[in-house]
Amino acid sequence: MTKRHVSLPEDAEAGLEEFLRTVDERLSGPEETCDVVADVLVDLYGDREAYERWQAGGEVSPAERVRLQGYDPCNSTLESEYYAEKDEEKFEESKHLQWLWRQFDATPMADNVEFGLRFRAMLADHLFEEAGENLRLFKGISMTYGHNVSVGDNTVIHDDVHLDDRGRLTIGDRVSLADGTHVYSHDHDLADQTAITNFHTALADDVRCGYDSMIRAGVRVEENAMVGAKSILQRDVPAHHVAVGTPAKSITVKPGWEAVAEPIEDANADNREHRRIEYDLPEDLEVFDEFGRDRRPPQ
Repeated sequence: MTKRHVSLPEDAEAGLEEFLRTVDERLSGPEETCDVVADVLVDLYGDREAYERWQAGGEVSPAERVRLQGYDPCNSTLESEYYAEKDEEKFEESKHLQWLWRQFDATPMADNVEFGLRFRAMLADHLFEEAGENLRLFKGISMTYGHNVSVGDNTVIHDDVHLDDRGRLTIGDRVSLADGTHVYSHDHDLADQTAITNFHTALADDVRCGYDSMIRAGVRVEENAMVGAKSILQRDVPAHHVAVGTPAKSITVKPGWEAVAEPIEDANADNREHRRIEYDLPEDLEVFDEFGRDRRPPQ
């Protein structure tokens, strides 16, 4: 292991601890999450004076007004808000927490690694379905909702990883997702792009996904398996196997694990259909088709 422990100066550590404790307690308390998020962001962006002037009825420019309104997640929209099959009750809470996550990552403090890791780990406890111990969540992680993500202990998710939990996403203990990894849990119909199928995608304990890899919806990567950099994985990966390529296939077994691993010739199974997640849409749904296409094939 080539890493070493680092720590903040004593005064910086005390300030960070107080900030994390305060935000954690407020998110766990009776206050409206929207109000907590707005209040925290106002201070993180150093906008308290302008915000209070605006709240008191003082004059602000149109640009100031939209900036100050934007701290409140109730005044924002996210792409996932348009998804008709989502759990509206869960999303009402997770949207606000996701807004705090995203806006924190846009601040200079997000580049302070120790600050950022501990803030996101605290926030994950409130946002994710399950969040394990000792998570290391780096800058730029995005997610669809957050409330359909379960992550185990000692897992590391690096910069700019996308966690698509439109379906359900389970990540085990000691998993490593390298920069730019995309893990999906929904898929689009080949003929009708607006038709969505959701799946349960799972990465078991000790899985490692290389830089810029993509895990398609409904795939399961078993224990101690590895997906190579820039690979596009469409089928399951057995335990201890290494899958690479576009599309990715198991090409070898990790050295030393041959005696307990499945033979290579038995790998590359497609079991995605077994992990399909059914959903119902509201009968009174007003459909929004951003493409406005006529998708009927010619007669």
